[in-house]
Amino acid sequence: MAPLDEERRDLPNGRSKRRWLAILATAVVVTSTAGAGIMIVSSRPSAAPVAAATAPVPVQVSLARTDDVRHELRLVGTVLPLNDVVIRSQVDGILSELLVREGDIVRKGDLIATIDDRLFRSALQAAQGQLARNQALLRAAERELERSQRLKSMNAVATAIVDQRQSDVEQLRAAIAIDEANVGTAQVNLSFTRIYAPADGRVGLRQLDPGNNVRQSDTAGIISIVQTNPISVVFNVPQQQLSQLERYTAGLDAASVAVLNRAAGAEVGRGRITAFDNRIGGTNGAARVRAQFENEAGILAPGEFVSVSVETGRSNQAVVVPKYAVRLSMDGNFVFRVAGETAERVPVEIGYSNDDIAVVTKGIAAGDQIVTDGFSRLREKTPVRVLEQKPRTGPESDMGLSS
Repeated sequence: MAPLDEERRDLPNGRSKRRWLAILATAVVVTSTAGAGIMIVSSRPSAAPVAAATAPVPVQVSLARTDDVRHELRLVGTVLPLNDVVIRSQVDGILSELLVREGDIVRKGDLIATIDDRLFRSALQAAQGQLARNQALLRAAERELERSQRLKSMNAVATAIVDQRQSDVEQLRAAIAIDEANVGTAQVNLSFTRIYAPADGRVGLRQLDPGNNVRQSDTAGIISIVQTNPISVVFNVPQQQLSQLERYTAGLDAASVAVLNRAAGAEVGRGRITAFDNRIGGTNGAARVRAQFENEAGILAPGEFVSVSVETGRSNQAVVVPKYAVRLSMDGNFVFRVAGETAERVPVEIGYSNDDIAVVTKGIAAGDQIVTDGFSRLREKTPVRVLEQKPRTGPESDMGLSS
């Protein structure tokens, strides 16, 4: 009987059994209700996306306008003097005087340095003395020849003597020709002791001081002179734009070129193209082009790097929009045009553009409202609300748009 009694004690009594059944039923009901609640919440439509989809997108616009546009090509150039001369001595000697100071402006023909000329004067005098001696000998030989010829006519002298006198005269005439050349050489060498400016320009830093020995072989020279007014700028034009530039300049005296301050971007001078190189560089695929500028104030310095704006053409009465209004896709360029209260996507063709504007040759007309800010949420026929024009904060900015 003891084991049976233990089993009965382990089984719950009737009251406990009913309580457990009630708890289990309650848990099932709560679980079912929660599941139904989740389904109801998750299946309830959200009002926020609908409101967002129908709300007009705030945008800023600009009117397409007509204007005469100057086509420009922005490049980097190097300022080079039209004349850059290193003054070297053409004779060996002692530098006696340097008559200009560093930084002086000199004119062509100004005396700028002298070399000790004593040896060269002596050489000239020696050459002149030798010339005078041979000239005197020639006069004497000519008289001897004349007497010999008279005696020969009287058969008083042998023919060989006459021939010898004739040979003496010819030899002296040849010697005099050499002497005259030596005198000319000595005169030239003496003239080289006075050094004159070969061109207008500014004097550079001196390489030698007076008292030093100078030689023809000195590569550094004495000083340098660079012409600073007028001055030139040389820049490389890519071969893709070279033919267009040459065609455009063919009908002009010269194409306009502006030099810009690289820091501020302001124009500091305007000149003209004067020459195209006769070949395209093999390493960069570009041709060197020279433009000439007036530089009386000395703003442009030789060796300076500058920004260059080259005129390559013009568009008269062209349809113009801001550059940042033109978008790019796989299908090409397009803009968003506001028509009524919606924005429509319009494919366009661009004839020319720079950092600020784009010339539209096809797709829109002057007076069209073109979206300039607020692109990120625009699609075809998106409702829009045009805002008061405000400064842009970036090329893709939607910031700062008031609602």
